[in-house]
Amino acid sequence: MNIVPGWIRSYQKPWLSGDAIAGVIVTVMLIPQSLAYALLAGLPPQVGLYASILPILAYALLGSSMTLAVGPVAVASLMTASALQPLAVAGSADYVALAMLLSLLSGGMLLLFGALRLGFMAHFLSHPVISGFISGSAILIAVGQVKHLLGVKAGGTNVLDTLIQLAQAVPHTHGVTLGIGAGSVLFLWLARKYLAPWLVRAGVSPKLADIASRLAPMLAVVVSTALVAALRWDQTAGVSIVGAVPQGLPTLALPKLSLPAIEQLWLPALLISLVGFVESVSVAQSLALQRQQRINPNRELLGLGAANVASALSGGFPVTGGFARSVVNFAAGANTPLAGVISAVLMGVVIASLTGLFHYLPQVVLAATIIVAVVSLIDIQTLREAWRYDKADAMSLLATAGGVIALGVEVGILMGVALSLGTLVWRSSHPHIAVVGRVPGTEHFRNVARHAVTTEPGLIAVRVDESLYFANSDALLDRVEQLVAAQPDTRHVLLVCSAINQIDTTALGVLTDLERSLAQRGTALLLAEVKGPVLDRLQGTALGQRLEGRIFLSTHAAFEHARQAASTV
Repeated sequence: MNIVPGWIRSYQKPWLSGDAIAGVIVTVMLIPQSLAYALLAGLPPQVGLYASILPILAYALLGSSMTLAVGPVAVASLMTASALQPLAVAGSADYVALAMLLSLLSGGMLLLFGALRLGFMAHFLSHPVISGFISGSAILIAVGQVKHLLGVKAGGTNVLDTLIQLAQAVPHTHGVTLGIGAGSVLFLWLARKYLAPWLVRAGVSPKLADIASRLAPMLAVVVSTALVAALRWDQTAGVSIVGAVPQGLPTLALPKLSLPAIEQLWLPALLISLVGFVESVSVAQSLALQRQQRINPNRELLGLGAANVASALSGGFPVTGGFARSVVNFAAGANTPLAGVISAVLMGVVIASLTGLFHYLPQVVLAATIIVAVVSLIDIQTLREAWRYDKADAMSLLATAGGVIALGVEVGILMGVALSLGTLVWRSSHPHIAVVGRVPGTEHFRNVARHAVTTEPGLIAVRVDESLYFANSDALLDRVEQLVAAQPDTRHVLLVCSAINQIDTTALGVLTDLERSLAQRGTALLLAEVKGPVLDRLQGTALGQRLEGRIFLSTHAAFEHARQAASTV
């Protein structure tokens, strides 16, 4: 078995320039984001930097995406804070140790899932649920950062409580901090909305203009840090700054394993793993399709698992693939994960020798960076589309977002999953059952309620558009009994099985009882268009034996059989 990744074995020299440029650009973007998301997670700033080195290298070895940028992201940071804040004081040594343990648990779960080839879990959460979760999390994050903009202390157990405390704290707003924060938010918002179009009109290529607009946070960091350092606003105006960031690469160490802590963290770790995996695969697939590449979900599990284990061993916290950085990485010309390797090396250089530059960085600028980044994650478009197309999906989206905002991230995502599964079960337990007839002059059969079709006297032909199982078999039984009762002269009931992929034991029992009940009334049960795997299982049953000679390859053949039988009566 060759342990060298395929992209290394097949690497081509012309790819190097694109990878190098993308690596540099993503590093410039990653520095403020890693600091900001550490703040969001309640961790010291250097932890965000630590989570941006080894995880990237680990993913490059095992992941399948050529352009996914792995590292700290907003939603995973929020979920980390939600999991750890009840257990330890934010920023303390115990808090950092728990963050490392959380990352280790998440990584271990992802590796286990990858070994078991559970990549299909990428489809476990529906798009509306993911959209609702991310939108709710974005609102939760944005509201939680307002206190940093105002320069006040405020916090609550939910959004409403936080808003009440913020309103009470408004009279104590720190003017200079608010000025820096509001100015940063305005600059970042204007840059995100207008910088790229302005650069395009000035003659810059759309790709470079988009990249430049996404690097605005780094400019905000540089300018605000220089202002605070030059004017000493940390001392003269009381502006909160990042302060001393330890210099030097992280030391490798296994997080302290504590059974009580593991009991508290296994569920948050599972949710972080699931949400991070689904989000990462979604981003990776969307980018891969643009280059006719393929993503292997099982390898993504291994890559993300290794990234989180590496983060835990190097003093970091849970990481996953980030949408904004991945898009920039892709647009900047990244061809392979070497772009991530270059970014990790550059981050190592920053941590080893340049952390002193962050000393005067105002914390409010990091908060502004977070707010502008997460507000763009609020997905109104999906809600509109879902409301127009399927209100049940729209309600799942709203319930998930509302659950996150009112009850927290863990309860919110569990509500979303429960509603999705509940909707799925409800729909499958109420299958569409159509009475069908022949389209005149053809061998095609359609719903009598929708098309001008002809039916055979004494024959009721029913098509059920769902596999039959314990939750919906009685619905079919009730519908057939209702139809037969309305047509007492019925001699044949035909079940068109073209949409039935499986019949479980309960449904088999119901069909057996139905066949016997119909036979006692002189009515024969017929089957048509039974799929091969379903027919294989039926043939070994009592029902299959009783139906011998009454299972037809086509609905047309079943109709002809019923007509001939009627003509001989």
